[in-house]
Amino acid sequence: MLELLQDFTLQTVASGAALLGLLSGALGSFALLRKQSLLGDSISHAALPGIVLAFIITGSKSSLVLLLGAAFAGWIGTWLILSIIRNTRLTSDGAQGVILSVFFGIGLLLLTYVQSQPNAAQAGLDKYLFGQAAALLPEDVLSSGILSILSLLILFFLWKEIKLMTFDPVYGESLGFSSKVTDFVITGLIVIAIVTGLQTVGVILMSSMLIAPAAAARQWTDRLGVMVILSSLFGSVAGVAGAILSSIIPNLPTGPTIVLCLTFLVCVSLFLAPNRGILSQMIKRFNNRYAFSLQKLLMELYYLEKDHDEVPAGHDKKTISLIRERKGSITVALNTLLSRGLVERTRDGLWRLTDRGRKEAVSLNGGASHDI
Repeated sequence: MLELLQDFTLQTVASGAALLGLLSGALGSFALLRKQSLLGDSISHAALPGIVLAFIITGSKSSLVLLLGAAFAGWIGTWLILSIIRNTRLTSDGAQGVILSVFFGIGLLLLTYVQSQPNAAQAGLDKYLFGQAAALLPEDVLSSGILSILSLLILFFLWKEIKLMTFDPVYGESLGFSSKVTDFVITGLIVIAIVTGLQTVGVILMSSMLIAPAAAARQWTDRLGVMVILSSLFGSVAGVAGAILSSIIPNLPTGPTIVLCLTFLVCVSLFLAPNRGILSQMIKRFNNRYAFSLQKLLMELYYLEKDHDEVPAGHDKKTISLIRERKGSITVALNTLLSRGLVERTRDGLWRLTDRGRKEAVSLNGGASHDI
């Protein structure tokens, strides 16, 4: 394992994937909270025609040239999405869906045309569909690191403004902040994150790098700062884990493996998160139903006692079970009430209300001690 971790190629790929997870996780939090989860998908798909056009125009397969083309196409796609939202009746999801399908269709058309040409230089362009993390070079990691640091610095210095416009844009505009400028900054940063990740996971899977870490982090906290940090951490961990797994297991592509690691983190978060997790919700529902059943049993003991002239009156478990509407173990329920001091057990083995239990039953009855 130590020898594997010292492998230079693995170190390069893991560093690039960790940087991608760090940046996309942080920016994906805002896309998720602004209900623009499809925005990353639209921009990444819009980048494909830019990559192919950059190759057609320049004839170069340099990563810098192709990614500049991707960034340009991504910017055009973003501008078209915002223009459609502001000038038509289409909703955000509708506009993003239109741009996604149109740009991706054009990209595939151009890619098919280029691949049909008798030009060996076009080989390898299709790696931008699903990514090819193993082909990352130290220069690619360095450029990703510089872009990530610049993007995170912009996010840090505009934190208050972006936070305000994310949660309450109307109040923000009343204070003089521009929603157009905020949209421009956030979408611009997302475009940068997507462009840096195209080589690693490709245009098809890039949106998951933006949204999956944020969706997992959202399950664990209600605080924006904590969510951004958790989201970045999840993205980085998934990137490194995917790179290591793809190195250990032969013929396992790195990009899809990273996405599967993110999917695992999302599933764990959806199931185990303390407040929003499925397990937590199941436990809360069970506790609520059990508390209600105990209150119901207490009321039933109270009504049963009212039928007697002498108070307190005890009853055996069989009698209590006959008048009990709710199914379940009567012994467990009575012992729970006993542990809370609401019922007591006589020497004859009968169960009856204590003074505290009787007061609790009257309270549950709306404070009225008479029969309902």
